[in-house]
Amino acid sequence: MATSSSSTKKAARLAQKGKGQKVRFQGGTLFPLIVALVVVLGSALVIYARQSRPSADASAPTIDDHWHHTYGFLICDTWVQLEGDGEAQDANGRPTNVEYARTGIHSHDDGLIHWHPFSSASVGSRAQLGVFLGVYDVELSDDVLQFPDDQRAQLPAEFQEDGRFESGETECTIDGETETGRLQVVRWDNISDTGDGTTFIAGFEQIRLDKDAMAVVIAFVPDGTDVGKPPWVEDFEEDALNDSGQLGTDQLFPGVEVDDEGDVTVGTDEIDQEDVGPEVESDPVTTEAPADEAES
Repeated sequence: MATSSSSTKKAARLAQKGKGQKVRFQGGTLFPLIVALVVVLGSALVIYARQSRPSADASAPTIDDHWHHTYGFLICDTWVQLEGDGEAQDANGRPTNVEYARTGIHSHDDGLIHWHPFSSASVGSRAQLGVFLGVYDVELSDDVLQFPDDQRAQLPAEFQEDGRFESGETECTIDGETETGRLQVVRWDNISDTGDGTTFIAGFEQIRLDKDAMAVVIAFVPDGTDVGKPPWVEDFEEDALNDSGQLGTDQLFPGVEVDDEGDVTVGTDEIDQEDVGPEVESDPVTTEAPADEAES
């Protein structure tokens, strides 16, 4: 017990002796100054990086590019395209499809993705399959493909009510045999490629479309199904040639502006999809006949 008592008293004396003394870094004030400098410089670099960060990378496609890709949905054994070009206006001249006005990506009922960016929202590394699908409100996750109401009429009759396809759950009946289907996306780097393409089983919306004249198929099919290019790939050259020009948003939607980041504005007001009304019929474009023809 004497040893324990002696140790306790010694510890108490050391604690009393240390009262009021300041703790110093080894080497004086140099170390804390270095730490403070590192913190300040690190914060400054973060602020600079955020302010100078580009909207998107400078790789293709750029706003000056006008690309076309063949695409299609293979639903069990039926080929499907999306309907509408997104260029309609409401009664106030606003685009009824704000996502198209923001990105410039759409189709013309021809089985082609027309990729001519209006803003940085669809250039460089942002040129992804999900941008095109988003214009048509088609949802595509790793397990579910969901068509909106206005894109179901072209689906096989048994799927038109809900337009939903879930891997391992939704069934396909082909040639009298019923099997569950699974989602996959197959992409070819060029429509002329003769191979099987690259098959993706996840991350579908992030699939890059970074070259002109690619082919891509969103397939919901039973396991083991061979997925080829859409049958209308043979019309690619003709259909692409028919769309060699492209109007800008100022021509398609007078009074509507799209900035570099893809914000869509009318005057000083930024608009979203909920700010526009239903589509209205636009006046047909008419031209006057030459005077000599009019007189005859």
